[in-house]
Formats: sequence, C-alpha cells, structure tokens
Amino acid sequence: MSTTTVRDAALAAPTPPREGRRKRYRAPDAAGWLTYVLLGVTTFVFLVPFYYMIVAASRPMAEMTQSPPPFLPGPYLWQNITTALEQQAIGLAILNSLIVSGITTIGTLLFCTLAGFAFAKLRFRGKNALFAITIGTLMIPPTLGVVPLYKIMSDWNLAGRLESVILPSLVTAFGVFFMRQYLVQTLPDELLEAARMDGASSTRTVWSIVLPIARPGMAVLGMLTFMTAWNDFFWPVIALNSSMPTVQVALNNLGSGYVPDTSIIMAGTLVGTLPVIVVFILLGKQIVSGIMAGAVKG
Repeated sequence: MSTTTVRDAALAAPTPPREGRRKRYRAPDAAGWLTYVLLGVTTFVFLVPFYYMIVAASRPMAEMTQSPPPFLPGPYLWQNITTALEQQAIGLAILNSLIVSGITTIGTLLFCTLAGFAFAKLRFRGKNALFAITIGTLMIPPTLGVVPLYKIMSDWNLAGRLESVILPSLVTAFGVFFMRQYLVQTLPDELLEAARMDGASSTRTVWSIVLPIARPGMAVLGMLTFMTAWNDFFWPVIALNSSMPTVQVALNNLGSGYVPDTSIIMAGTLVGTLPVIVVFILLGKQIVSGIMAGAVKG
C-alpha cells in the first residue's frame, strides 16, 4: 500500500470523540408565550390606576359618581388642573419636592457610599458593633422618633422649613447596608492594595476606584431614594405647613373639605406625578444599563 493511500484512508476515517470535550454553548431559549402573557397582565394591572386617574381628572365629579363610571377621558382636564393650581400652590410644592428629593438623593449617595465602603473594606475598632447598631435601627418604627425629632427641629428653629425634611434623610440605614453589600461583592481587595502601593491617598482611592465601581449600585440607590423622598408624606405633613409645602402636603390640603372634589384631587395628583415619570424616562435606561454593566464586571 502506498503512502498516499494510507494518508487518504487516515483522513477519511472518523475522528473518535475526545473525552472531556466541552459542550457547545447554547444560547438561552427565547421567552415563551406564557412569559409575554404574564408581562402583559402585569403591565395592564399597573397602568389601569394611572389611566383611571387621567379619566377622573378630565371629567367633573358628578360624572365620576355615576354607575357605571365613564371609561374614556373627558374634555375638562385642563380646567380641573387650573382649578387645582388655584386652590393650592402645586407649582411651589413641585419645586420644593424637587429640592428636597434632589438634596436628599445626593446626600444619601455620598454618605451611604462612604459609610458602605468603610464597613466593607476598611479595618477599624468596633466596626462590627457599629454595623450591627446601624442595621438594628431598621427595626425601630419611624413613628417612635417623631416627637424627639420635631423637638430637635423646633430647638434649631427649622420647623416649617425644608431643612427639617432634608436633614433627617441625608443618611439611611438601608442605604449604608445596600452599598456595603454591593461593594463587598464588586470591589476587589487587590485594587485597594495596588492603590496603596502606588501611594494613592484615601481621597484619591475613593474618587478613582471606589466611586466608578460603585456607580451601578449608586444609580439604583439614587432612584429608590428619590422616589421615597418624593412620595414621603408622614414626616413632611408634620414638619411643614401650607406656606412651604411639598407635593404630598399640597395634595393633602387639596383634598380637605366637607365634600372633597375627586376630579380636582386627581388633577392635582396627575400634575404631581408627571415630574417623577419624566425623571424615570430620562434616567431609567441609564440605570438599567448601569446594573447590567455592573453584573457583567462582577
């Protein structure tokens, strides 16, 4: 048998399977029809109340008390919004809520990220005890601190001012816990050791290493903090008055009366909801992309 024949026979012979050969990667299956049905039902459930608010805000109260109520928007939306703006200073309330929510969000991101980094990566005496006390404050009902907190704000001459709502919310135990857990999982110790070996100061390390890595977690915490501060009602209605209201305080005063006008209240609620929707539309994509980037890096 010639050398050419042997070589051709060897090439034609089937190659035996190798043991331990890796399996080919299979892309995840596409979402089935049941997934889309569940997503559609969930979206419908969340959109129905908002749609009903638009319907109620665009019709007079007499029509909304009928049985069955109307299911299509009416022609009185702008008229009801104008009436709501005349009854309460909703424009001032939106501005105050933006100031309170913005400053609270910035302060929470700054202080909670620094505290979370300290609890996650730094070594100091009493760290575990302090972290346990911080987590323990989550079990204390907020109503128990209303009287002493109001007494403190009154002694500082801050009652009725926006500072009385901003200062108690600059740091939250949940924010510290959230950022601590995030940095424990995403911040390698090797990066911190390399920064120390290169002679970087603590400020430079935080600015150049910690904050860029913590950005996806900060985006999520920032959105949650902004929404919580915007929707907060219990403490602002106690600490503020009608001359310096937030959105929730203004809506509460808008609904006062022997027979509250539901259409006017819904019109004011619609105006107070629009800024939050705009913020979510503008920042929602960046937040989701930040979360995905953090997941890929981790």
